[in-house]
Amino acid sequence: MELLGKSREELRAWMASLGQPAYRGEQVYHAIYAERRFDFQTISNLPAALRERLAREATITLPPVARKYCSSDGSVRYLLPLEREPAGPPAAPTPAAVEAVFMPSEGRQTICISTQAGCAVDCKFCLTASLGLVRNLTAGEIVAQVLVALEDHRGSLSPRTNVVLMGQGEPLLNYDAVMAAVRILLDPKALALSPKHVTLSTSGIVPGIERLGREKVRPKLAVSLNASSDAQRDEIMPINRKYPLAALLGACRHYPLRPWERLTFEYVLLGGFNDAAEDARRVVRLLNGIRAKVNLIPWNPGLPQSGMPFRPPAAPAVEEFRRVLAEKEVPAFVRYSRGQDVYAACGQLAVIETGFPSAMQLPSTVASPASAQG
Repeated sequence: MELLGKSREELRAWMASLGQPAYRGEQVYHAIYAERRFDFQTISNLPAALRERLAREATITLPPVARKYCSSDGSVRYLLPLEREPAGPPAAPTPAAVEAVFMPSEGRQTICISTQAGCAVDCKFCLTASLGLVRNLTAGEIVAQVLVALEDHRGSLSPRTNVVLMGQGEPLLNYDAVMAAVRILLDPKALALSPKHVTLSTSGIVPGIERLGREKVRPKLAVSLNASSDAQRDEIMPINRKYPLAALLGACRHYPLRPWERLTFEYVLLGGFNDAAEDARRVVRLLNGIRAKVNLIPWNPGLPQSGMPFRPPAAPAVEEFRRVLAEKEVPAFVRYSRGQDVYAACGQLAVIETGFPSAMQLPSTVASPASAQG
């Protein structure tokens, strides 16, 4: 039995099914997530006989790191192979891989994780769309990305950890597994992250937004807006045809923000397409009545062979867009993505090694783990 991704309640029930006191499940839960122990023999508060039995009957499996790409800015992109779809038959494996990114900053580290292998939403400016949807990740596979990054930097971690669910995939299209993982991340008896430091990003899945708002334990919410009109958004985000701006912003207006919270809107600036001052003025009108902030993200180019018909915005256009929002009292921040030199930036997570489904390959000039330990 694979234990990674199991909740405290699930581990208590499993221990009881083995004829053990239920509290043994809590001990295993704490050891895995709070202490980051993945070998049963190191869980010293369990009886020796139970440790031996668990070693025979259960596993705690972190994915291997197939490759690690180290950026000049300190960011690290991890390529994590997934052996097969857990629900699928062993004789018919479904190979896949996901990526996670570790980004150190003064006083904190941010870990960007994936929730699906690939993505079905097909945003036209995002390189991940080239993969299509391979499969959903399990709760264990989602949590494992955080654990891999933390373990790799165990000796140099800053006091605060942020987690952003902004890697491959649309989190709200894998809702149950994502929320099971989030509960583990936010549980004070597990990874103990603050809800203020975990953010889920969605392309605008309205039923998922509404469902998330009803959760007692939940992360912050970020909505990828990326356009100032339906016509514009239809062109670059096909999901807008199912959930147009009126429906999306209606859900945002009714979203139950906590007293300390603002709804984040992400806006990828595409040069000459959605970065004009008039676009900014339309965004102000769209967000009227929402306690919000806007993260402006200059578009990160993909590989030349991706064929994307976009270009990064000019610096003056970025500043003018920010100024228009700020003058109308909409907090706006320019976010330049980390790890661009190793294709770890926003919208670039689609570089998968040979042997996995992919349309893209990493240039040979990028360092391999053997030559770029960081």
